[in-house]
Amino acid sequence: MREKAVERRNVNKEHNSNFKAGYIPIDEDRLHKTGLRGRKGNLAICVIILLFILAVINFIITLVIWAVIRIGPNGCDSMEFHESGLLRFKQVSDMGVIHPLYKSTVGGRRNENLVITGNNQPIVFQQGTTKLSVENNKTSITSDIGMQFFDPRTQNILFSTDYETHEFHLPSGVKSLNVQKASTERITSNATSDLNIKVDGRAIVRGNEGVFIMGKTIEFHMGGNMELKAENSIILNGSVMVSTTRLPSSSSGDQLSSGDWVRYKLCMCADGTLFKVQVTSQNMGCQISDNPCGNTH
Repeated sequence: MREKAVERRNVNKEHNSNFKAGYIPIDEDRLHKTGLRGRKGNLAICVIILLFILAVINFIITLVIWAVIRIGPNGCDSMEFHESGLLRFKQVSDMGVIHPLYKSTVGGRRNENLVITGNNQPIVFQQGTTKLSVENNKTSITSDIGMQFFDPRTQNILFSTDYETHEFHLPSGVKSLNVQKASTERITSNATSDLNIKVDGRAIVRGNEGVFIMGKTIEFHMGGNMELKAENSIILNGSVMVSTTRLPSSSSGDQLSSGDWVRYKLCMCADGTLFKVQVTSQNMGCQISDNPCGNTH
């Protein structure tokens, strides 16, 4: 019994001190590896960095929106949004370019003026090809399809360029129109008033297919020279009177021999054709070799 007890004790002691019991040697390279390693790890790091950059950009945009729109616990301090689509600015706003939606309206409050100011820049309203530009010294409107000004209350047309429906008329109460350049087919006045065209400097009237001036009495008053140019002919139909009080003249013929003066005589054919003849001697007529009148004179 004693020998069996000693043998059992030795076996248990050997078993407890044998740490290699049940151990099987295995190659670690053949084991399945967990986690992100190699290319997957690098890709994961790039994704994390990209998400961080997007978060920073989103945070900056949020700060800008908060500073501009002034969103607080009580809502937006600078503007209001209504269910009808109305956007109302409650404070002075600094904006560069505004793009309204189709058929939008920009206006002010009922009892307040709408003030639009450009800092050293013109204020431009543009819709398609129609543009309204307000500058310090002028206001210009350009459009390829025409324009109309009407009273929003009565819907009466005050000013229109729709020539197919009606002719161009000045608004009621406007007596004169001040323009630097005008392109039109016809300029006329009503039957009870005169048409006066006045300029401070030089006036140029040009027509692509000719210029026709008709009236009961046509008068030209000018402080300088009057120049008539035509590719084919100039026709004066009616009685023509020229006031010579302001025309330069010479009381003697001494200037004819000197080279200081060059004089011309204005001649007219029977059909109304005007031409000039250089005066080389006293009492010189219009009979020259290259007379444009031909047989008629």
